[in-house]
Amino acid sequence: MPDTPVTSLRFNRLLLTGAAGGLGRELRTRLKRYCETLRLSDVADLGAAAPGEELRPARLEDRAAMVELLQGVDAVVHLGGVSVEAPFEPILQANILGLHNLYEAARLNGVKRVIFASSNHVVGYYRQDEVIDARDPMRPDTLYGVSKAFGESLSRFYWDRYGIETVCVRVGSSFPEPVDRRMLATWMSYDDLERLVMSCLSAPVVGHSIVFGISDNRTKWWDNKYAAHLGYVPQDSSEPFRAAVEARQQSIDLKDPAAIYQGGGFVHAGPFDK
Repeated sequence: MPDTPVTSLRFNRLLLTGAAGGLGRELRTRLKRYCETLRLSDVADLGAAAPGEELRPARLEDRAAMVELLQGVDAVVHLGGVSVEAPFEPILQANILGLHNLYEAARLNGVKRVIFASSNHVVGYYRQDEVIDARDPMRPDTLYGVSKAFGESLSRFYWDRYGIETVCVRVGSSFPEPVDRRMLATWMSYDDLERLVMSCLSAPVVGHSIVFGISDNRTKWWDNKYAAHLGYVPQDSSEPFRAAVEARQQSIDLKDPAAIYQGGGFVHAGPFDK
Protein backbone atom coordinates (compact mmCIF):
# COMPACT_ATOMS: atom_id res chain seq x y z
CA MET A 1 0.00 0.00 0.00
CA PRO A 2 1.15 3.62 -0.44
CA ASP A 3 3.79 4.70 2.08
CA THR A 4 1.67 7.66 3.19
CA PRO A 5 -2.13 7.82 3.41
CA VAL A 6 -3.89 9.35 0.42
CA THR A 7 -5.74 11.78 2.70
CA SER A 8 -5.44 13.02 6.26
CA LEU A 9 -9.22 12.77 6.66
CA ARG A 10 -10.44 10.10 9.03
CA PHE A 11 -14.02 8.89 8.90
CA ASN A 12 -16.05 7.58 11.80
CA ARG A 13 -17.55 4.56 10.01
CA LEU A 14 -17.10 3.38 6.41
CA LEU A 15 -19.10 0.53 4.88
CA LEU A 16 -17.44 -1.84 2.41
CA THR A 17 -19.82 -4.20 0.62
CA GLY A 18 -18.54 -7.19 -1.32
CA ALA A 19 -15.78 -7.37 1.27
CA ALA A 20 -15.15 -11.10 0.69
CA GLY A 21 -14.47 -10.64 -3.03
CA GLY A 22 -11.10 -10.14 -4.69
CA LEU A 23 -11.00 -6.35 -4.53
CA GLY A 24 -12.98 -6.34 -1.29
CA ARG A 25 -10.31 -8.41 0.45
CA GLU A 26 -7.65 -6.05 -0.83
CA LEU A 27 -9.47 -2.89 0.30
CA ARG A 28 -10.33 -4.45 3.65
CA THR A 29 -6.66 -4.33 4.58
CA ARG A 30 -6.29 -0.75 3.33
CA LEU A 31 -9.39 1.25 4.31
CA LYS A 32 -9.06 0.68 8.04
CA ARG A 33 -6.37 3.34 8.43
CA TYR A 34 -8.85 5.95 7.15
CA CYS A 35 -11.67 5.29 9.64
CA GLU A 36 -12.42 4.50 13.25
CA THR A 37 -14.67 1.59 12.26
CA LEU A 38 -14.79 -0.38 9.02
CA ARG A 39 -18.11 -2.16 8.54
CA LEU A 40 -17.82 -5.17 6.22
CA SER A 41 -20.64 -6.92 4.42
CA ASP A 42 -20.99 -9.85 2.02
CA VAL A 43 -22.96 -13.07 1.62
CA ALA A 44 -19.71 -15.07 1.58
CA ASP A 45 -17.59 -15.88 4.63
CA LEU A 46 -15.85 -12.80 6.04
CA GLY A 47 -13.76 -14.70 8.57
CA ALA A 48 -13.09 -13.17 11.98
CA ALA A 49 -13.33 -9.47 12.72
CA ALA A 50 -10.03 -7.67 13.22
CA PRO A 51 -9.79 -4.73 15.63
CA GLY A 52 -11.84 -1.84 14.34
CA GLU A 53 -13.99 -4.03 12.08
CA GLU A 54 -17.71 -4.81 12.18
CA LEU A 55 -18.97 -7.84 10.28
CA ARG A 56 -22.53 -7.45 8.96
CA PRO A 57 -23.47 -10.16 6.44
CA ALA A 58 -26.46 -9.03 4.37
CA ARG A 59 -28.12 -9.83 1.08
CA LEU A 60 -28.48 -6.88 -1.25
CA GLU A 61 -31.94 -8.04 -2.31
CA ASP A 62 -33.16 -7.91 1.31
CA ARG A 63 -34.40 -4.32 1.66
CA ALA A 64 -34.83 -4.38 5.43
CA ALA A 65 -31.34 -5.79 5.90
CA MET A 66 -29.89 -3.05 3.72
CA VAL A 67 -31.65 -0.31 5.65
CA GLU A 68 -30.16 -1.71 8.85
CA LEU A 69 -26.73 -2.14 7.24
CA LEU A 70 -26.42 1.55 6.34
CA GLN A 71 -27.36 2.89 9.77
CA GLY A 72 -24.62 5.09 11.22
CA VAL A 73 -22.48 5.01 8.09
CA ASP A 74 -20.53 8.05 6.80
CA ALA A 75 -20.02 6.70 3.27
CA VAL A 76 -20.28 3.46 1.29
CA VAL A 77 -17.75 1.72 -0.94
CA HIS A 78 -20.06 -0.58 -2.87
CA LEU A 79 -18.33 -3.56 -4.45
CA GLY A 80 -21.14 -6.04 -3.75
CA GLY A 81 -23.14 -7.92 -6.36
CA VAL A 82 -22.53 -10.23 -9.31
CA SER A 83 -19.14 -9.31 -10.80
CA VAL A 84 -19.12 -11.37 -14.01
CA GLU A 85 -21.54 -12.28 -16.77
CA ALA A 86 -24.27 -14.61 -15.51
CA PRO A 87 -27.91 -15.53 -16.17
CA PHE A 88 -30.17 -12.53 -15.83
CA GLU A 89 -32.00 -13.56 -12.65
CA PRO A 90 -29.04 -13.35 -10.22
CA ILE A 91 -27.92 -10.13 -11.92
CA LEU A 92 -31.43 -8.75 -11.52
CA GLN A 93 -31.56 -9.61 -7.84
CA ALA A 94 -28.11 -8.41 -6.75
CA ASN A 95 -27.12 -5.71 -9.24
CA ILE A 96 -30.46 -4.09 -10.03
CA LEU A 97 -32.91 -4.73 -7.18
CA GLY A 98 -30.02 -4.88 -4.71
CA LEU A 99 -28.57 -1.58 -5.86
CA HIS A 100 -31.96 0.09 -5.59
CA ASN A 101 -32.20 -1.23 -2.04
CA LEU A 102 -28.77 0.22 -1.23
CA TYR A 103 -29.70 3.69 -2.49
CA GLU A 104 -33.03 3.62 -0.69
CA ALA A 105 -31.16 2.64 2.47
CA ALA A 106 -28.76 5.53 1.90
CA ARG A 107 -31.67 7.93 1.45
CA LEU A 108 -33.47 6.73 4.57
CA ASN A 109 -30.32 6.86 6.69
CA GLY A 110 -29.03 10.19 5.40
CA VAL A 111 -25.87 8.70 3.86
CA LYS A 112 -24.61 11.27 1.37
CA ARG A 113 -21.77 9.60 -0.56
CA VAL A 114 -21.45 6.28 -2.36
CA ILE A 115 -18.46 4.94 -4.30
CA PHE A 116 -20.09 2.58 -6.80
CA ALA A 117 -18.00 -0.12 -8.47
CA SER A 118 -19.17 0.18 -12.03
CA SER A 119 -17.22 -1.54 -14.79
CA ASN A 120 -15.40 -1.02 -18.05
CA HIS A 121 -17.99 -3.42 -19.46
CA VAL A 122 -20.46 -0.52 -19.52
CA VAL A 123 -18.53 0.54 -22.64
CA GLY A 124 -17.20 -2.84 -23.75
CA TYR A 125 -18.47 -2.61 -27.33
CA TYR A 126 -16.24 0.30 -28.22
CA ARG A 127 -13.30 -0.82 -30.33
CA GLN A 128 -9.78 -1.12 -29.01
CA ASP A 129 -8.63 1.42 -31.62
CA GLU A 130 -10.91 4.09 -30.11
CA VAL A 131 -10.32 6.47 -27.20
CA ILE A 132 -13.47 7.43 -25.30
CA ASP A 133 -14.38 9.49 -22.26
CA ALA A 134 -17.04 9.28 -19.58
CA ARG A 135 -19.56 11.29 -21.58
CA ASP A 136 -19.60 8.99 -24.59
CA PRO A 137 -22.75 6.83 -24.86
CA MET A 138 -22.81 3.56 -22.95
CA ARG A 139 -22.24 0.42 -25.05
CA PRO A 140 -22.43 -2.52 -22.60
CA ASP A 141 -21.05 -5.85 -23.73
CA THR A 142 -23.04 -8.18 -21.44
CA LEU A 143 -26.06 -8.35 -19.18
CA TYR A 144 -23.55 -7.69 -16.41
CA GLY A 145 -22.49 -4.53 -18.24
CA VAL A 146 -26.15 -3.57 -18.66
CA SER A 147 -26.64 -3.87 -14.89
CA LYS A 148 -23.71 -1.52 -14.29
CA ALA A 149 -25.15 0.92 -16.83
CA PHE A 150 -28.38 0.78 -14.81
CA GLY A 151 -26.36 1.51 -11.68
CA GLU A 152 -24.80 4.59 -13.22
CA SER A 153 -28.26 5.86 -14.23
CA LEU A 154 -29.84 5.01 -10.87
CA SER A 155 -27.08 6.78 -8.98
CA ARG A 156 -27.53 9.84 -11.20
CA PHE A 157 -31.23 9.88 -10.31
CA TYR A 158 -30.45 9.72 -6.58
CA TRP A 159 -28.04 12.64 -6.98
CA ASP A 160 -30.51 14.77 -8.96
CA ARG A 161 -33.50 13.94 -6.77
CA TYR A 162 -32.05 13.39 -3.29
CA GLY A 163 -28.55 14.91 -3.32
CA ILE A 164 -26.72 11.63 -2.69
CA GLU A 165 -23.28 12.03 -4.25
CA THR A 166 -21.83 9.11 -6.19
CA VAL A 167 -18.58 8.38 -7.95
CA CYS A 168 -19.09 5.58 -10.47
CA VAL A 169 -15.72 3.86 -10.86
CA ARG A 170 -15.52 1.99 -14.15
CA VAL A 171 -13.01 -0.56 -12.88
CA GLY A 172 -10.66 -1.81 -15.57
CA SER A 173 -8.55 -4.82 -14.53
CA SER A 174 -7.23 -4.65 -10.97
CA PHE A 175 -4.83 -7.51 -10.36
CA PRO A 176 -1.28 -7.88 -9.04
CA GLU A 177 -0.05 -7.49 -12.64
CA PRO A 178 -1.48 -7.50 -16.18
CA VAL A 179 -1.87 -10.99 -17.61
CA ASP A 180 -2.39 -10.21 -21.33
CA ARG A 181 -1.97 -7.43 -23.87
CA ARG A 182 -5.50 -6.11 -23.31
CA MET A 183 -4.59 -5.43 -19.69
CA LEU A 184 -1.71 -3.20 -20.77
CA ALA A 185 -4.53 -0.68 -21.34
CA THR A 186 -7.00 -1.67 -18.61
CA TRP A 187 -4.73 -2.50 -15.65
CA MET A 188 -4.98 -0.77 -12.27
CA SER A 189 -2.59 -1.64 -9.44
CA TYR A 190 -3.92 -2.26 -5.95
CA ASP A 191 -2.08 0.83 -4.70
CA ASP A 192 -3.77 2.94 -7.38
CA LEU A 193 -7.09 1.33 -6.45
CA GLU A 194 -6.58 2.62 -2.91
CA ARG A 195 -5.57 6.05 -4.22
CA LEU A 196 -8.67 6.22 -6.41
CA VAL A 197 -11.16 5.09 -3.76
CA MET A 198 -9.77 7.48 -1.18
CA SER A 199 -9.70 10.35 -3.68
CA CYS A 200 -13.39 9.67 -4.31
CA LEU A 201 -14.13 9.67 -0.58
CA SER A 202 -12.06 12.72 0.30
CA ALA A 203 -12.78 15.11 -2.60
CA PRO A 204 -14.80 18.03 -1.20
CA VAL A 205 -17.53 17.82 -3.84
CA VAL A 206 -18.14 14.98 -6.32
CA GLY A 207 -21.79 15.38 -7.35
CA HIS A 208 -22.33 12.56 -9.82
CA SER A 209 -18.99 11.62 -11.35
CA ILE A 210 -17.74 8.84 -13.59
CA VAL A 211 -14.08 7.85 -13.52
CA PHE A 212 -12.20 5.05 -15.25
CA GLY A 213 -10.33 2.84 -12.81
CA ILE A 214 -6.90 2.55 -14.43
CA SER A 215 -3.27 3.18 -13.64
CA ASP A 216 -1.04 5.53 -15.65
CA ASN A 217 -0.66 3.09 -18.53
CA ARG A 218 1.07 3.98 -21.81
CA THR A 219 -1.66 2.30 -23.84
CA LYS A 220 -4.86 4.29 -23.28
CA TRP A 221 -8.46 3.68 -24.38
CA TRP A 222 -10.11 5.87 -21.74
CA ASP A 223 -9.67 9.61 -21.27
CA ASN A 224 -10.16 10.48 -17.59
CA LYS A 225 -10.41 14.25 -18.11
CA TYR A 226 -13.82 14.49 -16.44
CA ALA A 227 -12.41 13.07 -13.21
CA ALA A 228 -9.76 15.74 -12.60
CA HIS A 229 -11.82 17.31 -9.79
CA LEU A 230 -11.41 14.12 -7.75
CA GLY A 231 -7.67 14.63 -7.43
CA TYR A 232 -6.84 11.06 -8.48
CA VAL A 233 -3.25 10.83 -9.69
CA PRO A 234 -2.22 7.23 -10.49
CA GLN A 235 1.36 6.40 -9.60
CA ASP A 236 1.75 2.98 -11.24
CA SER A 237 1.81 1.75 -14.84
CA SER A 238 1.52 -1.50 -16.75
CA GLU A 239 4.66 -0.59 -18.70
CA PRO A 240 7.15 -2.51 -16.50
CA PHE A 241 5.19 -5.69 -17.33
CA ARG A 242 5.02 -5.11 -21.10
CA ALA A 243 7.99 -7.26 -22.16
CA ALA A 244 6.79 -10.29 -20.18
CA VAL A 245 3.21 -9.89 -21.41
CA GLU A 246 4.28 -9.57 -25.05
CA ALA A 247 6.55 -12.59 -24.70
CA ARG A 248 3.61 -14.66 -23.51
CA GLN A 249 1.21 -13.29 -26.15
CA GLN A 250 3.24 -12.54 -29.25
CA SER A 251 0.34 -12.52 -31.73
CA ILE A 252 -3.32 -11.46 -31.70
CA ASP A 253 -6.14 -12.83 -33.86
CA LEU A 254 -7.61 -9.65 -35.29
CA LYS A 255 -10.74 -11.56 -36.37
CA ASP A 256 -11.51 -12.45 -32.74
CA PRO A 257 -14.13 -10.07 -31.27
CA ALA A 258 -12.20 -10.23 -27.98
CA ALA A 259 -9.30 -8.53 -29.77
CA ILE A 260 -11.54 -6.02 -31.54
CA TYR A 261 -13.65 -4.71 -28.67
CA GLN A 262 -12.58 -3.12 -25.40
CA GLY A 263 -14.64 -5.63 -23.40
CA GLY A 264 -12.26 -8.41 -24.37
CA GLY A 265 -13.44 -11.93 -23.55
CA PHE A 266 -16.72 -10.65 -22.11
CA VAL A 267 -18.05 -10.24 -25.65
CA HIS A 268 -17.98 -14.06 -25.87
CA ALA A 269 -19.89 -14.60 -22.60
CA GLY A 270 -23.37 -16.19 -22.64
CA PRO A 271 -26.10 -16.74 -23.56
CA PHE A 272 -27.00 -19.21 -20.85
CA ASP A 273 -30.08 -20.77 -22.45
CA LYS A 274 -28.31 -22.75 -25.21
